[in-house]
Amino acid sequence: MSLPVLVIGNKNYSSWSLRPWLLLRHFGVAFEEVRLLLDTPAFAADVRRHSPTGKVPALHDGDVRVWDSLAICEYANERWLDGRGWPADRAARALARAAAAEMHAGFVALRTQLPMNSRRTPDAYRWDAAAQADIDRVQALWRQLRAAHGEHGEFLCGEFGIVDAMYAPVAIRFDGYGAAVDDTARRYMQALFALPAMQEWRQAAAAETESVAATEALRMPYPDRPV
Repeated sequence: MSLPVLVIGNKNYSSWSLRPWLLLRHFGVAFEEVRLLLDTPAFAADVRRHSPTGKVPALHDGDVRVWDSLAICEYANERWLDGRGWPADRAARALARAAAAEMHAGFVALRTQLPMNSRRTPDAYRWDAAAQADIDRVQALWRQLRAAHGEHGEFLCGEFGIVDAMYAPVAIRFDGYGAAVDDTARRYMQALFALPAMQEWRQAAAAETESVAATEALRMPYPDRPV
């Protein structure tokens, strides 16, 4: 029987690809990885063979085609995880789903002004008030989930799950741009970064030689931007 295929972008830049990749790898689901290089002629030529939206990630499991990070995570949860991707407790599950959906649909300023770049280190670059509001909201969510349902582990609802996969790229952003974070966020980010699957992704990202010019440009400081 052939393995499922997960089509992703550059590991250094593709936040949406990280989410299902991390979930599958953490739970030991075997899959074949196909990496397409973002913002290249080859990407434009190849991506629609894998995804009807022209975006990554996409999952192929036999005749089943699933695109969109959260949809792939939900499919994996049913197909291979026996429901372990969400908390067993109904209240915790509801809150985790709401937080995951908020990440999936929102935080536009954060995603735009602090794009994913796993190799990035903090410098003088600054973001505006809208992005800072997103940063503050993310941390409020993390505090809420940890306080309500995090007593049995280091992650948002105790054990690692889909909601953590959805916020893993945010932790990389906070780390790479030097966002000020509270103690809850700091401990949570440390737990994410300690995951073997997360370490594998970041090591592979560091070894990539390709760059996306628009994202790499944000390595340059913009001290005149409002905080």
